[in-house]
Amino acid sequence: MLRTRAGYAGGTLANPTYERSGDHAEAIQIDFDPAQVSYARLLETFFSSRHVCRSQTWQRIRSVVFVHSDSQKKIANEALAARRAENKEVHAEIREAGTFHIAEDKNQKYMLRAEPELWREFTAMYPDERDIVNSTAAARINGLIGLSRRAVSEEEMRSFGLSPQAAAFLRRQLDFVPAK
Repeated sequence: MLRTRAGYAGGTLANPTYERSGDHAEAIQIDFDPAQVSYARLLETFFSSRHVCRSQTWQRIRSVVFVHSDSQKKIANEALAARRAENKEVHAEIREAGTFHIAEDKNQKYMLRAEPELWREFTAMYPDERDIVNSTAAARINGLIGLSRRAVSEEEMRSFGLSPQAAAFLRRQLDFVPAK
């Protein structure tokens, strides 16, 4: 995964915000390298999420895959059908992607922001917080935080560019297991 951004999609408001989202859904935009991970694999992860299986009772909290092409639409519909064949409680929809509105800075990299030691590292590396939104390392670490016994290679740990103290902190947070 190259980067992720929190935002709003699927609605009609010109400039949605967290406080004024209208008919938009809270969304995550994912930039990925298909040579590293397939679109089908991303969908497998999405559809295996416990959030996809909840009933859809709120406007902003719902499971939607916003597709950008006919090919993505086909793959997404196949993945949804396969998941529903396993579990009839899957509540999700496939919709055409429209405009993606990036969320406010305070809503980006939520898990990373919750760890002051790591957040200080990133704000030192990227004095303009908007650059953290586009950081592959920030996206990766934000996704890793909260997962236990996560296998991460030493090479990947070095690629984050963290100080030895912050890297040690992250290892403790991940209950670090070196990848083989």
